[in-house]
Amino acid sequence: MAYDPLFHHRKSIRLKGFDYTHPGAYYITIDAFRLTCIFGEIVDGVMHLNEWGEIATTFWREIPNVYIDVEIDDFIVMPNHLHGIIIIHEPADKLAHPHTGATDVRATQWVAPANPITAVAPANPITTVAPSNLPNPTNVHKSITPHSIGSIIGQFKSAATKQINRVRQTPAAPVWQRNYWEHIIRNDADLSRIRRYIRYNPMRWWIDHRGPPP
Repeated sequence: MAYDPLFHHRKSIRLKGFDYTHPGAYYITIDAFRLTCIFGEIVDGVMHLNEWGEIATTFWREIPNVYIDVEIDDFIVMPNHLHGIIIIHEPADKLAHPHTGATDVRATQWVAPANPITAVAPANPITTVAPSNLPNPTNVHKSITPHSIGSIIGQFKSAATKQINRVRQTPAAPVWQRNYWEHIIRNDADLSRIRRYIRYNPMRWWIDHRGPPP
C-alpha cells in the first residue's frame, strides 16, 4: 500500500499524556512482517483471503468477546496489512459480560476455535462476532496499560500469530511488524472519511502498487 500522510505516520503518533484507555474511536493499521503479502490477494478490486487471512479476520472479530466495552467497526484484512476501527465505550465493569457472565471488563482468555476458518472480510462494514474460543495471548509487554489500545492490539497480534504459526507449522515465526499505527478519530466527519477509506481500500490496491491504468 502506498504511503498516505493522512493515515500513515512513520514517526510515533502516540500522543504524550493521552490516555489510550479513554472512551473513543481509534483507526488502527497493522502491517504484516516486512510488508509481505501473506493474507491473500486482490482480484478485480476484491480482497480474497487465504487461510492465514481468514485466521486474522476471525481473531479481529473476537475482540468484543474478550473486551466487553470494546466494539469493532469497519475493518478489512488486506494482502499485507489490516485496517480497522476500534471503539472503546465507557467502562462497564459492573455489567455482566454477555458471553461469559464475568463482571470484569475483560474476559480471562482467548481460546482457539475448532474450525477458525469461517469468515471472509468484505469491503463493507463487519458487525458480526465470530467464534467463542481463541488461544491465550502470550508475550504481551508487561508495561502496556491493561485495556488500552496497545494491550488490545498486542493480544490480538499474539493470539493470531500463535494460530497462524500452528497452521503453517512455523513456531515463533513473525507474522506482524512490531508496532502499529493509530489515529484518534475526532468527529463524525473523520469517522466517515476513514470508513470510506477502509471500504475502498481493495479497489485502490492496483493504483497504489502499479500506478494508474494506461
